[in-house]
Amino acid sequence: MIKYNKKINIVGLFCPDPIILIRHTLRKMNKNNILLIIADDPTTKREIPIFCHFIGHQLLKKNIKNIPYQYFIQKR
Repeated sequence: MIKYNKKINIVGLFCPDPIILIRHTLRKMNKNNILLIIADDPTTKREIPIFCHFIGHQLLKKNIKNIPYQYFIQKR
C-alpha cells in the first residue's frame, strides 16, 4: 500500500465533477504529496490518466479491477 497525504472520496460523482474536485484538491497540496482517490465512475479509468498526463502529475498506481476504483497521484 502506498502512503498518502490526502484522500478524497468521489463515489457517486460523474465526469466532469471528479476531475474538477481532483484538480481543486491537488492545487491545495504540497509538491510531491500523494493523493488517494476513491471513485466509481467508469470514465475515471480514462480521464484520470489523461488528466495526469496533461497537467504533469504522476499517476503512481491505479486499481480499476473492482469498484470502487483507487488512484494514487503524486503532485508535481
